[in-house]
Amino acid sequence: MENIVDEPAVAYQKRRYTVEEYLEMEKEATVKHEYYQGEIFAMSGAGDNHNWLFSNIFLAVGGKLKGKSCHIFGSDKRMNIPENSLFTYPDISIYCNDIKHIDIDEDTSILPTVIIEILSPSTKNYDRGKKFMLYKDIPSLKEYIMIDSESVWVQAFYIDDENNWKLNEHKEISDTLTLISTGFEVALSDIYDHVRLNKDK
Repeated sequence: MENIVDEPAVAYQKRRYTVEEYLEMEKEATVKHEYYQGEIFAMSGAGDNHNWLFSNIFLAVGGKLKGKSCHIFGSDKRMNIPENSLFTYPDISIYCNDIKHIDIDEDTSILPTVIIEILSPSTKNYDRGKKFMLYKDIPSLKEYIMIDSESVWVQAFYIDDENNWKLNEHKEISDTLTLISTGFEVALSDIYDHVRLNKDK
């Protein structure tokens, strides 16, 4: 049975790393790593369900963003949160208007509008807990959407008019996910197309 972890494992044993050291190491790395407060963490790989979900969401949402001022990126887009130091690679991120980068690295973006994470057994606790708390520090973030890879379960958090986080939750394949900040909907039947679900969940 796969172990459940709260966050990625430390990848390098050393004194704390600087941001510059992390970025230089990441250029040579064969796998992606997160950086947080001087420590570097290995990111886990993805199974078939994860990849089906990614493809379905990216195609559905990307098609609806065509011609708009928002742009969608996959998990190769590195993001930084200067407010708490986290560098990470969200499964899907949407940036609206101008895409801004950190001063020392033009390949690292800041200020996304929407972040979508696909939950796997090994990362779901981290994505729902500590990582969400870190994402809340992003001043531009309007929505954080978590999509379970084992069962039909979508948790869509959004910022309301009073600047509070609210939750829309979906557990039926007939439901529709509304991306409030971009103003369109995606059917869960399209999101979960080809995904092999755990019927016991």
